[in-house]
Amino acid sequence: MTTENQFDSIIKNCLEIFSKKMKDYGSAWRILRLPSLTDQIYIKAQRIRSLQTNKTKKIDEGQASEFIGIINYSVMSLIQIELGVVEEPDMDTDSAVVNYKKQIEIVKSLMKDKNHDYGEAWRDMRISSLTDLIIQKLLRVKQIEDNDGETLISEGVDANYQDIINYSVFALILINH
Repeated sequence: MTTENQFDSIIKNCLEIFSKKMKDYGSAWRILRLPSLTDQIYIKAQRIRSLQTNKTKKIDEGQASEFIGIINYSVMSLIQIELGVVEEPDMDTDSAVVNYKKQIEIVKSLMKDKNHDYGEAWRDMRISSLTDLIIQKLLRVKQIEDNDGETLISEGVDANYQDIINYSVFALILINH
């Protein structure tokens, strides 16, 4: 199975979960400001790191469900960047799915370009290293947010969220093999 096929399979699962949660909760997430979404992703990444280092756990959920959560919250963040935050939920499931797929197409294109240039080096990485890279990206996003979104030379928050999605997909591919 190619990386693109594996990517598509993982995103299909993530989108199914996203769609079901949209039906359960609606688009309540549309009121979240970017730092709130960043913090949600950060909590999930820290939980993964804790699962990777601690021998015991008190909640019976593994790394995979947390990586899926990171992907979905990161897509929500990209949607918020594009559409802005609202005061009241304003999106039905169909619109949310269209926006989700739009962001994923951008992320997938980036993944294909970087995979070409880096020769799929991520396949030789440890899942724990991908987790650390995700946390590093989140710390960068937090710093950019603290700088009111301004960067002097670095990529913006959207590029960091896109990388976070791809690192999470790679981790899920490695977990599943």
